[in-house]
Amino acid sequence: MTNVMILNGGSSSGKTTLAKSLQHSSTESWLRFSIDDLIQAMPGAMREKDSGIKLDEDGSVTPGEEFRKLESAWMHGIGEMARRGARIIIDDVFLSGVEARKRWEASLEGLQVLWVGVFCDPPVAALREKERGDRIEGMAVTQAASVHEGMLYDIKVDTTKISPEECARFIIMKARL
Repeated sequence: MTNVMILNGGSSSGKTTLAKSLQHSSTESWLRFSIDDLIQAMPGAMREKDSGIKLDEDGSVTPGEEFRKLESAWMHGIGEMARRGARIIIDDVFLSGVEARKRWEASLEGLQVLWVGVFCDPPVAALREKERGDRIEGMAVTQAASVHEGMLYDIKVDTTKISPEECARFIIMKARL
């Protein structure tokens, strides 16, 4: 039985909308957490420190040592919730690629994890980013390919032309959730 689904994709690729569709489409109850939740929970000063998380004007994101410490606590906390019976969907952006996956694997040791790659053509993600208005322009294009480098997924979906609902149904069918 899958305990945790991790959706990895660049900014504005459709991860959060897909996660909500998965919650709605599944017969099981799933909690949903996002890397954005973690960043929003941190004090604003964390965005100004080198040890925090820097969101640069060009759309690049640089996590520092203090951010990584809090991220580790968050990841392990989610792992513990899953070990206690919660089914969890994580919406994340693997800025450090395979290293990010390794951090999640350590936090989720002993759990059944479904790794989902969420892809979107960069021009479409960039348009979504602009329409959202809450992202630094350039994040979507910068992250679209880099977050998937070296990744192995159980399932891949492309939200460029396929609706979140269709992607959710595909994941549920393929993973037999």
